[in-house]
Amino acid sequence: MTDKTDMTPELTLTPNAPTEAAAAVAPAAPSAPKLTLDSTAVTPEDAAAAQKARDEHAIKLDESQLTEAERKMVDDFSRKIDITDTNLVLQYGAAAQKNIASFSETALNNVRTKDLGEIGNALAGLVGELQHFGQEEKKGVLGFFQKKKNDISAMKAQYSKAEVNVDKIVAMLENHQVTLMKDVAMLDHMYDLNTKYYKELTMYILAGKKKMERTRSEDLEALRKKAAASGTQEDAQAYNDLANMCSRFEKKLHDLELTRMISIQMGPQTRLIQNNDALMLEKIQSSLANTIPLWKSQMVLSLGLEHSRQATAAQNAVTNMTNELLQKNADMLKMGTLETAREAERSVVDIQTLQHTNQQLVSTLDEVMKIQTEGAQKRREAELELGRIEGELKRKLLELRS
Repeated sequence: MTDKTDMTPELTLTPNAPTEAAAAVAPAAPSAPKLTLDSTAVTPEDAAAAQKARDEHAIKLDESQLTEAERKMVDDFSRKIDITDTNLVLQYGAAAQKNIASFSETALNNVRTKDLGEIGNALAGLVGELQHFGQEEKKGVLGFFQKKKNDISAMKAQYSKAEVNVDKIVAMLENHQVTLMKDVAMLDHMYDLNTKYYKELTMYILAGKKKMERTRSEDLEALRKKAAASGTQEDAQAYNDLANMCSRFEKKLHDLELTRMISIQMGPQTRLIQNNDALMLEKIQSSLANTIPLWKSQMVLSLGLEHSRQATAAQNAVTNMTNELLQKNADMLKMGTLETAREAERSVVDIQTLQHTNQQLVSTLDEVMKIQTEGAQKRREAELELGRIEGELKRKLLELRS
């Protein structure tokens, strides 16, 4: 935390550039005017009641906000103010106003965005990796033993990649944490500076009001009476000049009151931003202390579970293979035994074979007998035919001789 700057206000009639630089988040810009088509009119009675309520809660600017030493400083300073000095009126309170302006400009130039966009993208990528961490590829279970021996190596490589990304995020969070801590300290310093500027503006305004009160009640009233008594143009002009100077000085005081209100608003704005930074610091600290170690421990547990899962799967595969072999051998044994038993119970020659052989033999004999019978018949017929042929030949020969 930075040391607090001396908060004692200083009043001056010769303003210089502020010597203290501030860095803070710029106060929120006033909201843009809004137009409405709502025709609901506010009655004068409601407006008067609302104004009365506002007046009851209005804070009166007086010396009750100052210490005894500050009251004396205001009183002494008010006696040094010369309303007739045009340059003094023009520069009155300018130092405090310039401090506020410099405060706002420097805060705007040093504003930092706390949305963690880069870290958010890295976290989203890491979450994607963690969601797929340790998941088995959807390629079936063929080649189980050849495939499983590479799974642990692939998972370890996946763990290494995720671990590298986690470490990067840790470094980013730590860097952002340091930045936020610096901003919180800086905003503390800025709040103290703003309090000092606010007090200075208050004292300038009170000193000016005291001077205005004395000038109007004493100097201006004396000039009015003198002009009324003498009736001369010079006295009347002198009264009018002083009245105009009082009017310009009152406008200057009003400008200072507006600047003071800006300073008042910047106080809670600074604290709100500082509180947001503090909440973000707590969130980052929680991530570093809890979330990140939890991620790493869960990834380590995933590796251990993968070891156990693969060992169980391998044992299950061996058991399934053993059961399949036993069932297959039992089936083959049953088939072989039954075939052997059937073969052992068969005769050397099946009765069906003998029956078939006998049927074929009988059929063959029948066919042979039929063929023999037909052959004998054909031979007998051939002998008769040969006799007829021979007789015809003889007759033909006898006919040739006669």
